[in-house]
Amino acid sequence: MSASQAASEALLSPCFADLHVHIGRTQDGQHVKISGSRNLTFRQIAEEASDRKGIELVGIIDCHSPPVQKDILECLHSGEMEEVPGGGIRYRNTTLLLGAEMEVKEEGGGPFHLLGFLPNLQAMQEWTEWMTPRVANIRLSTQRIRVTAAELQAELVARGGLLIPAHIFTPHRGLLGCSADRLADRLDPDGIAAVELGLSADSDMAGRLSELDRYPFLTNSDAHSPGMIGRECNELMLLTPSFAEFAKALKGEEGRRILANYGLHPELGKYHETSCTACSRTIPETGEDVEDCPYCGSKRLTRGVSGRIRRLADREQPIHPEGRPPYRPQVPLSFFPGVGPAKRERLFAEVGTEMEVLHRVSSDAIAAVTGERIAEMIVRARGGGLAFTSGSGGSYGTIRQS
Repeated sequence: MSASQAASEALLSPCFADLHVHIGRTQDGQHVKISGSRNLTFRQIAEEASDRKGIELVGIIDCHSPPVQKDILECLHSGEMEEVPGGGIRYRNTTLLLGAEMEVKEEGGGPFHLLGFLPNLQAMQEWTEWMTPRVANIRLSTQRIRVTAAELQAELVARGGLLIPAHIFTPHRGLLGCSADRLADRLDPDGIAAVELGLSADSDMAGRLSELDRYPFLTNSDAHSPGMIGRECNELMLLTPSFAEFAKALKGEEGRRILANYGLHPELGKYHETSCTACSRTIPETGEDVEDCPYCGSKRLTRGVSGRIRRLADREQPIHPEGRPPYRPQVPLSFFPGVGPAKRERLFAEVGTEMEVLHRVSSDAIAAVTGERIAEMIVRARGGGLAFTSGSGGSYGTIRQS
């Protein structure tokens, strides 16, 4: 290592990153993500991440939309935000990466989502031009694009972009969840920058698939409302939050790396276990493939992530390659009984950001706002000391109260 490289690495510092946040509306009220909150504008995402969540790097994955780009330009022209060297747009303590989520449907499988990140606004505007004749409505989020995944990947990578399959195991719009049995069935393995695990899986579950050994794992929120930003996130070691530094972290270059994945405990995810669409009952995992609901006999089942991974796995126990960061189960404040919007606001005002409360602040400081019982639960969650009732069929799991 050269003296200059050693000096550069000495300046690296950790930061929290959530790379999958949707825009619900533009600043003037136009729909972008139909199911997203009207409070998820480009500016409001930046404010939430910087001032309340403590997230230093945020991937906004609806930046292909021309009305969103108009909002971005207004933020830049007003001087409240600025483009940063290395790519991205900075607002106070947070850098916003420009991304797009696209839906692909290929013969023999269901539709699945891909995330694409590009270095700067000009590159994203050029990507919009490429996408426009290939989608029905370029203004909206997560549009079905009329190309194969491999064609999309090649075009994105040629433009210096990063391609990441989104929530890969989920039964709705996950590549391995509903479209194919291997990533290589849809994409060039060499052009995948990372894989996003999704809310119902963790590193140990994914570690049973040898195909994934070569890829870094990301744990992102897929937030559709401001409160969900950071419910899953990553801790990265970077020189400064930017596109170029993020790309280096995914490759493990020059000391940049992923320090930890903070993921929703898989049992809290909406699709951890299989459920029956007809009677809405959760079907316990038995290790066997279930074709009919044991309660009502229906064949209309929503397959759980746990069972899907079991069917795809090519080894009994997870194996993690050298350098794979730890997966730290995270329970967002909104999941704790008794921590409603008013109490969260007090915590942010009197104690710290959500990341600080969940991972760094002492129990005594939290208890001053929440009381000892809730503070003790928050601290126990850091070490995986809580029990849960698993989520399924689109409903989140819950904390079991003793």
